[in-house]
Amino acid sequence: MKFSRIQTLSFVFFLILFPVIHGWGEDGHLTVCRIAQSRLSDAAKSAVKDLLPDYADNDLGSMCSWADRMKFRYHWSSPLHYIDTPDNLCSYRYNRDCKDETGEADRCVAGAVNNYTTQLQSYPTSSEYNLTEALLFLSHFIGDIHQPLHVGFTSDRGGNTIDVHWYTRKQVLHHVWDANIIETSEERFQDSNVDEFIDAIQQNITGTWAEQVPGWETCSRNETTCPDVYASESIKAACAWAYKGVSEGSTLEDDYFLSRLPVVNLRLAQGGVRLAATLNRIFV
Repeated sequence: MKFSRIQTLSFVFFLILFPVIHGWGEDGHLTVCRIAQSRLSDAAKSAVKDLLPDYADNDLGSMCSWADRMKFRYHWSSPLHYIDTPDNLCSYRYNRDCKDETGEADRCVAGAVNNYTTQLQSYPTSSEYNLTEALLFLSHFIGDIHQPLHVGFTSDRGGNTIDVHWYTRKQVLHHVWDANIIETSEERFQDSNVDEFIDAIQQNITGTWAEQVPGWETCSRNETTCPDVYASESIKAACAWAYKGVSEGSTLEDDYFLSRLPVVNLRLAQGGVRLAATLNRIFV
């Protein structure tokens, strides 16, 4: 299902005109999608290639931040990037938490993962849905739901209202987890090379974490995807790692960076593995 020339030009226009709003940050989403595309079955590879716009050159990673950019056009999509949970409970429940600020049910990142998974299951015959957009939304939202502070506390909007210093730079805690930890890792350990950053995580997937990977891929009751599991993991990680030891005005330096980087790497790896597993179950 290729884009028409007009649709493609519209996509390019929005990619150029609007800056990225980070959700994992550009490199984080790129990492998730590059890991996923490397693990696709033949049937899923073919479907992804068919659905991606021609200018993406069959690179899902190049489109993985599209959903952030499109918040300017699709204002309704903003609540679909996160889940707000009750402060300090460190737990997630779909029926309690998956709603937008007006209380409309199912409008959260877990609901979005379910919705776009269902849409893609109509491939290749659907005329009801834009399956290219469904693929791009799903790929992005599976990344988002693995970022711990995308399943954060309601009062601080997932760390967006907690001002901190990342070393000497003013930041909000949410952005530290979206981008700063990844960027600092790349600068310090990969000579600012995102491909080397991705390769290091890939090596852990096939090495250190290899025995855990089948568990990451599996959903209970033969479900196609299981965002409630991913969201529950994220709020637990948010409490244990993101929020822990942080207050308004905190300065976060090496102690925080070096202890939290393994959590970020793990969540990126899990996001990529699970995106691939979901697409492999959709496109059979």
